[in-house]
Amino acid sequence: MKVAIAGGGAFGTRHIEAIQNIAGIEVISAAGGRPAGTQAFATKWGIPHVADSFEEMLAQPGLEAVIIASPTQIHAEQAEQCMRAGKHLLIEIPITDSAADAERLVAVQKETGVTAMAGHVRRFNPSHQWVHHRIQQGELKIQQMDAQTYFFRRTNMNALGQPRSWTDHLLWHHACHTVDLFMHQTGERPIVEHAIQGPIHPELGIAMDMSIQLKVPSGAILTLSLYFNNEGPFGSFFRYI
Repeated sequence: MKVAIAGGGAFGTRHIEAIQNIAGIEVISAAGGRPAGTQAFATKWGIPHVADSFEEMLAQPGLEAVIIASPTQIHAEQAEQCMRAGKHLLIEIPITDSAADAERLVAVQKETGVTAMAGHVRRFNPSHQWVHHRIQQGELKIQQMDAQTYFFRRTNMNALGQPRSWTDHLLWHHACHTVDLFMHQTGERPIVEHAIQGPIHPELGIAMDMSIQLKVPSGAILTLSLYFNNEGPFGSFFRYI
């Protein structure tokens, strides 16, 4: 498969690192908002073509799929361009910065028939796949998924220690992965949804603490705690009951 990457920042880098472990994929083009940075990204990873525009990247011969890891504000426009050009795509989260744009992208996907997904990749983690397989086989039934997502966040920096062009958020950047995983594991959509957030940080303008509860028709529940106040272990921890 021939793919292209839009955005050579922290998550563009994560995707191309993952691609190195998958046979049969060739990254043929890259595009980005900073020409020098995009060229450095392409040089480092051996990408043969750097596009001057997103449209030029889409027009590369043989291109089949695109990974969109550009700033959130342009996700919707780029994703629609991809799908209308007949290219499959993965959009990093959040797929858009408005519900209306997200719903529009769903409609475009149904119209064009291409494969399109958000970057909710936790369901593909081998440990969660192990659980999912046993649920499908009827060996396990979820009573509760208990999840804790811990970070320490005081500055608007990305995973590479570079300034972000957007502000991180516990809800759409971290909680959404666990919400997606819970619906994947239960195969159901929530019928009860509760969420509360703690005090807003005076500089970042976002909550440092959050709690989410979900319940699906079968009775299974999700209990999710999220913290930007934790200086201990980094990342997410899951308990299936």
